[in-house]
Amino acid sequence: MIKKVITLSLACTLGLVAAEVELEEIRVETQVGSELIKDVSGEDIKSADLGEALFRQSPSVSLVRRSGIANDIRVRGQKKDNIVVTIDGTKVHGACPNRMDPPISHVLTNNVDYIEINEGPFNVEDFGVLSADIKVHTIKPEEGFEGEVNMGVGSFGYQKAAIKLSGGTNDVRFLLSTSTESGEQYKDGNGDDFLGQIDRNIKEGLVSPMAQYQDKYKNMDSFNKKTLMAKMFWNITDTQELKLSYTANRSDDILYPSSKMDALHDDSDIYNVTYSAKDLGKYSKKLSLQAYQSEVEHPMSTKYRVMGAKMYMTHALTTKTQGAKIKNSFDLDNHTVTFGLDYSLRNWDGGYYKNDMPLPLAKFHSIWDIDTENTAFFVKDSVKMDKLTVDLGLRYDMTDIDSANPSQQSNTYDELNAYALATYHANSSTQYFAGLGKSSRVPDAKELYWVGSMGNLIGTPDLQNTINYEVDLGVEKQYENATIKAKIFYSKLQDYIVFNASNTKIMMDKKVSLNAYETVDATLYGFDVSGTYVATESLYFDYGMAYQRGEKDNPLSNQVDTDMPDIAPFKFNAAVNYDARDDLSFRAEVIAADTWDNIDYENGEQVLDAYTVLNLRATKSFGKSFEVLVGIDNVFDSTYAVSNTYKDLILLSTPNNEVMLMNEPGRYAYVNLRYTF
Repeated sequence: MIKKVITLSLACTLGLVAAEVELEEIRVETQVGSELIKDVSGEDIKSADLGEALFRQSPSVSLVRRSGIANDIRVRGQKKDNIVVTIDGTKVHGACPNRMDPPISHVLTNNVDYIEINEGPFNVEDFGVLSADIKVHTIKPEEGFEGEVNMGVGSFGYQKAAIKLSGGTNDVRFLLSTSTESGEQYKDGNGDDFLGQIDRNIKEGLVSPMAQYQDKYKNMDSFNKKTLMAKMFWNITDTQELKLSYTANRSDDILYPSSKMDALHDDSDIYNVTYSAKDLGKYSKKLSLQAYQSEVEHPMSTKYRVMGAKMYMTHALTTKTQGAKIKNSFDLDNHTVTFGLDYSLRNWDGGYYKNDMPLPLAKFHSIWDIDTENTAFFVKDSVKMDKLTVDLGLRYDMTDIDSANPSQQSNTYDELNAYALATYHANSSTQYFAGLGKSSRVPDAKELYWVGSMGNLIGTPDLQNTINYEVDLGVEKQYENATIKAKIFYSKLQDYIVFNASNTKIMMDKKVSLNAYETVDATLYGFDVSGTYVATESLYFDYGMAYQRGEKDNPLSNQVDTDMPDIAPFKFNAAVNYDARDDLSFRAEVIAADTWDNIDYENGEQVLDAYTVLNLRATKSFGKSFEVLVGIDNVFDSTYAVSNTYKDLILLSTPNNEVMLMNEPGRYAYVNLRYTF
């Protein structure tokens, strides 16, 4: 057991330069005792929701709860395009402007090998990394032949079945993974399912009765999801490798009770090709080329609600992202140099339908065939000088955003971004780091050009790109039986893009948003601390805590508040792990957060109570092939919410600025069976 924990600690140490957090416990659950720290694919099985798994494991990650699945995340108070999610290097964008299909939702926990959370502006290889990036690495095919069958059931009608097959030779290897899962409407600590939560808000006068589900749809499952992943790895020679992969996600009838619409389906396809060659010459230690395409289709509708009984509206959107990257690295004296080119083209298109018939052309397009095209050059240099390592990065972006609507202006953004990170290895057990960086991200098509169903322009076409100037400081210390890591950061955000709910106009006796997005300068700062402690060979602890605070330099137009939105309060994660025997282990974890009272109330946020939740889990192995996991989340059936109600999302509300709050699931029991061969 000590060997396992030390391995995890060393993994974190190796990632310190990039302020990187490896999701330790997920890996431990997936492959207990392994020093490889891989296969995040078995035991975080509450659902396919990777966002929820990240929330449970990292104190810096907070959850944006929308449904029983496909929930979004924040890192250090940043979400949407302020953070970047890649899946094996591919970019996947959601098609929904209301974030029902965030990028993190397009990969299943069963298919994840390991994850990196890189905080700060210290990534020049990927486009638009303003404040953090999340790199999801999926499972790989192995030699020989092996497989895994995974079956799970849980409270609220949750059911899952998954199978994974992998095999091949050293030269050619294949992998096939497929799954299906579904869940009924979960109940919160009050015993209210989705209908009950809406009813409660109707009785309190916060939500219109028209938002309730029709009688014939009241017993619908909250989601149905199927996935497929196929891979082929080919070692062309000892120094050349080709990787091919395809991932499909098919979700149907996903209910979003705190919104006006539910998703009829949410389909995505991800294609990825990577070629790499090593030792091509003095100036090419490794050359890699990648090309990918991701497609997402997302129609959402009022069809299941009372408001849609006679006439229902559907907002159907698609997005496609195509990208390519070439990079080369080589060593020169005490330098490791990497340079390359990065290209991506994202198309986003959507329109409105009434009873499945498109609205007249003047009001049909919501996001009108928008292209965001980026071309960039980047270079990195890692310089090693005795106990000091200095990492430098530079990226120059050229971005054009064009609409098919001739009346909407085009926008061009050119920006130079850079960072410097210094890591000082004081001794074998202590490291200090300091980083300074400048990063940026461009406005997306929603923020620039989004048009409401009444023809009102919600977007603001002349937004500037957001720039982040940030300083990070940190230390990591290893003891004989413990580790601790502490980081602080301070960020100055220039032209930070926010939603202003006060920007409205009256159309047909109804108040609607008009040019609701604007920019403001702001300051964001905070800290996080994490570590482990090994008490005995069988008993060990892990913990983490994070705090952020954000303030606008000035209030938005026609407003007085200066609190930044989406800045979650102090959060604390802690767990105790006990290995009773080699084949039997237990885990108890606590997730707690302070009262959320620094809120952007003029833009829909509300005070959320503090909460503390206890989760329990036990794992028993039978031989080398069979494993049973049982658990209970939210043991005391607490009623609480982790996600606030910022109005950049369209949530159920009333004219007096009250917005429906979505509670978390109540007590949740589950059993997972896994058979490997």
